[in-house]
Amino acid sequence: MAIVSASMAQVADSAQRHVILKGAANFRDLGGYETADGHHVKWGEIYRSADISKLTDSDLAVLKGRNISYDVDLRGHREAAQAPDRLNPGTDYILLPAGSDGMTDWMKSITHAKGNAGDSLMVAYYSNIDSLALRYKPFFGKLLALPAGQSLVFHCSAGKDRTGIGSALLLYALGVPYQTIVNDYLASNYYRKNVNAQLMGQMTAMHIDPEVAKTMMGVKKEDLDATFTAITKRYGSVDVYLRTQIGLDDEKIALLKKKFLE
Repeated sequence: MAIVSASMAQVADSAQRHVILKGAANFRDLGGYETADGHHVKWGEIYRSADISKLTDSDLAVLKGRNISYDVDLRGHREAAQAPDRLNPGTDYILLPAGSDGMTDWMKSITHAKGNAGDSLMVAYYSNIDSLALRYKPFFGKLLALPAGQSLVFHCSAGKDRTGIGSALLLYALGVPYQTIVNDYLASNYYRKNVNAQLMGQMTAMHIDPEVAKTMMGVKKEDLDATFTAITKRYGSVDVYLRTQIGLDDEKIALLKKKFLE
């Protein structure tokens, strides 16, 4: 039920949140979410997406119209080389591949998994927080330095796992309640519904167990919980982690909120 209710919660504002593009799925605005103290994330400043290597000319015009001139790519070197982002001229681009270059080997393990083994694989992936700081500290650096009037998009391949964790940490740093963070995370199941249906066929054709394929394509609350649990277990709290590993001291948290809340 959690997946359905979270997705439905997103549908209500999808007309404003969902940026419909011909060449990308799961492209959406992080604006509008309410913080615990009654502020709201500003619309039109930060966007999350899946792969953007296939953007059309009309898509690029949409990005230009939204002043999206900063791109944070969370994929690995090989992923980025095989499908380079299609961007407007002058876009500030940064590749943050930490922890992603070994994903090919991890993906190979999926071909041998059966039934509900996919759940264990996903929880294990989300519980491995060793590379998170190397991946997301520069991401927050780009956000803190984002010029007024400019917008930023961050993405991976599916826009659900690496992007989902990045979105969760950002919304947490801004003071958005965890349940709202989870709703944003689970909404990938809604925004990727059509793409997932296509990929399911491709994965089963590769002799990947249908149940495992379904798990790999979707997101569950337990996955994101695993990341937050691992962070809390190792560092004491997510707040301590953001301060000591991501470098978000009180001054930077205040700046982040000043820039992106209203």
